[in-house]
Amino acid sequence: MKIILDDISGKRNLYPFTSIRSVADIRIGILTIREKWERLLDQKIDTLSEIIASDIDLEKTKSISANILPSRQWVNDFLSERQSRKTITLEYSWQIFQNNEQALKDDFELICKGRISQKLSPTNKTISSENIFIEEGAIIEHSILNATTGPIYIGKNAEVMEGCLIRGPFALCEGSTLKMGTKVYGATTVGPYCIAGGELKNSVMFGYSNKAHDGYLGDSVIGEWCNLGAGTSNSNIKNNAGIVQVWHDVKKEFIPAGLKCGLLLGDYSRTAINTSFNTGTLAG
Repeated sequence: MKIILDDISGKRNLYPFTSIRSVADIRIGILTIREKWERLLDQKIDTLSEIIASDIDLEKTKSISANILPSRQWVNDFLSERQSRKTITLEYSWQIFQNNEQALKDDFELICKGRISQKLSPTNKTISSENIFIEEGAIIEHSILNATTGPIYIGKNAEVMEGCLIRGPFALCEGSTLKMGTKVYGATTVGPYCIAGGELKNSVMFGYSNKAHDGYLGDSVIGEWCNLGAGTSNSNIKNNAGIVQVWHDVKKEFIPAGLKCGLLLGDYSRTAINTSFNTGTLAG
């Protein structure tokens, strides 16, 4: 059975991260949505916007919304047409960071189950080391890794420089670098070939982006090929502790996003030094 992801219906609500990419290529957890499906089904996954409808063999194809985050049990139920338990669906862009904690835990199991982690240097201090997985070529020295609250995944050829404090769940993907003294408070993904530093909490960097210096990034999503200048920080909670409202570019109105929402920064965006973003800022 061939699975095709329908990325047309939910695409506008996930602006600005779907301006130049499919919904299926949104990174949440360790993997993109497309990569999750490909690992679960062991097949190449196409999206409806990438193929011509006349080329689809309807008898051998099932279409499903690309904004659904698949789990192994959910996929098995879907393929067998059994009534399935609920799964996570991304309706708006801020739900990427809101659901990143669960996605990190699910992806960690999907990627690491049955595999043996590379050994960690004895210069490091670890807590719950059984929940830490180090890929080949990764370098970690003189840092503290606490996986009590969630798994920690360090990708191939990634580097954690000296003095980093990491609380899981956390993923540092392939080829990325965590600068000296970085503080990670959990539920954070640093995508492939990124540089990250300063203070990070409950945020997702898609890939190929830099936040190399001090500054706070919390409850936020950063697209690809972005650069945050030194001292760039965002607010993630209102002074009156009220519900954060985020502008919806299609509906032309503000949508409630919960008590905490920081920066939603689209691809190829740049910030100057000491830039400060208000709570619930959508830019790029």
